[in-house]
Amino acid sequence: MAGCRVVELGGIGPGPFAGMFLADLGAEVVRVDRPGRADEPDAGGPADVLNRGKRSMVLDLKQPSAPAALLDLVERADILIEGFRPGVTERLGIGPHDCLARNPRLVYGRMTGWGQDGPLAAAAGHDLTYIALTGALGAIGEAGGPPRIPLNLVGDFGGGGCYLVVGVLAALHAAGRTGRGQVVDAAIVDGTAHLLASTFGKLGRDEWTDERGVNRFDGGWPFYAVYETRDGRHMAVGALEPKFYRRLVDLLDLDVDPDSQHDPSTWPELRRRLETRFAQRTRDEWTALFEGTDACVAPVLSLIEAAAHPHLAARGSLVDRDGVVQPAAAPRFSATPSNPGTRAPVVGADTSAVFRDWGVGGLDELLGSGAAVQSGRPVAAQSTEPVAQSTEPASRSTAPAVRSTEPNERIRS
Repeated sequence: MAGCRVVELGGIGPGPFAGMFLADLGAEVVRVDRPGRADEPDAGGPADVLNRGKRSMVLDLKQPSAPAALLDLVERADILIEGFRPGVTERLGIGPHDCLARNPRLVYGRMTGWGQDGPLAAAAGHDLTYIALTGALGAIGEAGGPPRIPLNLVGDFGGGGCYLVVGVLAALHAAGRTGRGQVVDAAIVDGTAHLLASTFGKLGRDEWTDERGVNRFDGGWPFYAVYETRDGRHMAVGALEPKFYRRLVDLLDLDVDPDSQHDPSTWPELRRRLETRFAQRTRDEWTALFEGTDACVAPVLSLIEAAAHPHLAARGSLVDRDGVVQPAAAPRFSATPSNPGTRAPVVGADTSAVFRDWGVGGLDELLGSGAAVQSGRPVAAQSTEPVAQSTEPASRSTAPAVRSTEPNERIRS
């Protein structure tokens, strides 16, 4: 995405994630922050991972002169990302109508929880409330127990930020063909519902029960579940296919008939035996036993352990930058490597540089009135070298490895 300019109106969660994603892909992302954000504890610096690879400027969009300056930036941009409640940017004079009037090719990406319309459009919410209404939260958890919170991966970053990125890239492609931009309405409820396509399909074929903890992928099947080990850690078992299940049974030395795998009447006893067997050894002992096999068993690692796992380390999936472990750019490209990005800038550090580089005037007046703020020092220009050439794999602790002895056969889950 080199040469693509993105204006990101400062927000939290999925919007900044989408901006980081685009920056990782090589776009020039300018985050427009509000005055006062520099005082927030997570603003700028190595741990502000969602804002890596961006430039930061400060505009007080509530001051009369600031929206006009933003529209000058928009006129030179390809994409705008905003995550306010519906109607906020319109009231500020920087809504889709205003921006597209200045730049008809602009892709205007809107990130919300409930969407731009509907009974709840103006209501407050967070990841948890959004995924609750889609059915996703209600489907996660143990049978007979309460729903379990899947971090904020399903809503904010899966159903939200990732869908915003897909949407703006598709709209950008269309603008390249037609010369016309458009508005992308990315709602977390829509994206989360879309992620449930396979589950709804199974529900429609009576292959899924509308009850958590009793189905194929929610822990209901004993050979697709998590088991506690002797040291209080856990192993993940995903032996769905018969050949993988047979290998699991053999390695665990279980006295069961492998051909009865899909007979539900045998599952309570099978689960009891699996629980008993895994409780007899530590997680690392089981890892050593299953390493190099196709039983589809892996240790459940902590975040810090994951950073040191040999497979992730070999691929550089997680990297250590300035003492902060974080994901490398993804996915990977054979001809146009992703941008490793710089650390998140000091808030407002690039205000003057962005006005200069984008050819926008009037900065002195904006700085004099307080409508714009220049602070700190700008970070170095973005690198275009691939991640593998500019980062080191993270390594904080040792963790067991699980490798296949058949490199040409993809392990299915």
